[in-house]
This record gives sequence, structure tokens and C-alpha cells, in this order.
Amino acid sequence: MARLALGLFRLFARLSLRHNHALGALLGRLFARVPNRHRTLVRRNLALCYPELGAAARARLARACLIETGKTAIESPLFWFGDAQRVRGMVTEVQGEALFLAAKQAGRGVVVIAPHMGSWELVSLYLSQQMPITSLYRPLRQPGLEHAVVAGRKRFGAALVPTDARGVRALLQALARGEAVGIPPDQDPRAAGGGFAPFFGIPANTMTLIGRLLRKSGATPLFCVARRLPGGAGFVVHFLPAEAGLMSDDEAVHLAALNRGVERCIALDPAQYQWSYKRFRTRPHGEPRLY
Repeated sequence: MARLALGLFRLFARLSLRHNHALGALLGRLFARVPNRHRTLVRRNLALCYPELGAAARARLARACLIETGKTAIESPLFWFGDAQRVRGMVTEVQGEALFLAAKQAGRGVVVIAPHMGSWELVSLYLSQQMPITSLYRPLRQPGLEHAVVAGRKRFGAALVPTDARGVRALLQALARGEAVGIPPDQDPRAAGGGFAPFFGIPANTMTLIGRLLRKSGATPLFCVARRLPGGAGFVVHFLPAEAGLMSDDEAVHLAALNRGVERCIALDPAQYQWSYKRFRTRPHGEPRLY
């Protein structure tokens, strides 16, 4: 099964970006028409996070989101296996680049906060071409694909470390060297390493790791996403500044600022966020389940 998947991945990587995204959009339209886990979760999360939208507007957003989900699935192999020069050329614009260059020049390290929006695979590859970067990595559920995917993610020089104490030490060491670290801020840390903070007005279990890294290192935090352009025209990389509260020693203030930063990223194009994830899986004590 893994061999077949790898063969398909390499085929997807050979397509032009326009054809790759067209195939992904076709898959996304299938997600929107046929009952499946992605459709169920997208609809549920949008109902929770955008209650002010009417039913018709939310349905349109859900369909657009599922189309983008299909594009994400088909385009990821392009970044793992596609021609390196072509991948580099897919970034057509960088907004907020001055923020990144200033943070890099400051020499205290950069904590790149990269939500699951647009092409997060491209974010890592782009950053690894700009400066040394170490990113947290959670092993795939398909061990047969592990080696190929890890090699693809590391091919421009990124270092990947596990989500454990050893990985955290590696992140701090990278920051001490003035390098960058990449962390997705929007995954549920489950029982340990999290605290509740509002995300679209709903208490969400939010990782405390970013705050610990910032307080110990004095590094500069920046949000970063790669927004997909229509018609396979490429990607725009966005660097967004963090609000002052992100550096607060008060955990509640920090976590609220972190989630507001993720919300600002999502506002760039809500359809490109990974709404098919159970962001509110963990609930405050006594609160009912949302999924």
C-alpha cells in the first residue's frame, strides 16, 4: 500500500501547479458532495466559529474550504518530491518580509508560528532556504511513507525534531544559535502542555510551548502562512507581527494573544484554514463534547 501511495505522490509531483490544483479541486468537490469525515468536521467547526454567518454563506464557505482541503492533499507531494528549482519559484510574493529580515538580523532567534493554513509544507521549505530552521515533527500514521516524507521536508536543510523533551531542547539550542524554529500553534496538546484560551470565542486547549520558548530565549515571534493563489498561480508568503501580549509572563494573556494571532492569519482567507481538524476536542471540565 505504501509503495502505491509513493507512486501516486511522485505522479502528483510531476504535474504543473495548475493541473495539480485542478486535480485537488476535483477531489475537494467530491469531499463536498459525498458524506465523509472532512465534510462533517468542516461544517461543524464553521458553525461553531462563524455563528454570525447565514446558512447559505456558511455552506458556500464549507464548499470552498473542502476544495482547498483537496488541493492541500494533492499538492503536498509536489513539495516533498517535486523539482527543487520549480518549488522555489512558486513563491510569487512575500508580504511582511521586512519583519522577517529584521528578526533574523537581530540575532536572538526567530520563533516562526505557522498555523495549518494554505500550504504549511511550503512554509517550512521556504524558510529553510532563508536561514537554518528546526521544526517540530510528529511521525506519520503510515510508517511506510515516513522516510520519503521526512527526506522531502528536510531537503532544503531543515532539521526535524520530535515532540518530546529532546525536541524542546533542540529548539532552545537552535534559538541560542540565532536560528529559527517552526511550530504549528493550532494542534490540541491533549492532557499535558496546554491551557484553555478563546479561539473564535470558544475555549480551546492551546499549547504553552511557544510561551516557554519565548521567555527562555528572548527570540522574536512571527506568524507565517503561505496563501494559495487561484488558478495555480503560485503562493504568497505572509509574515505577520505578534502582539505584545504574546511575550507576557501571564499564561492566560499569552495564550489569548497566540490564538488571536492565528485568527488574524485565518482572516487572510478563511477557506484555506484546516477546518477539518477537531480543534475543540479537549473541553474544560464539565463542558459538553462538541464533536
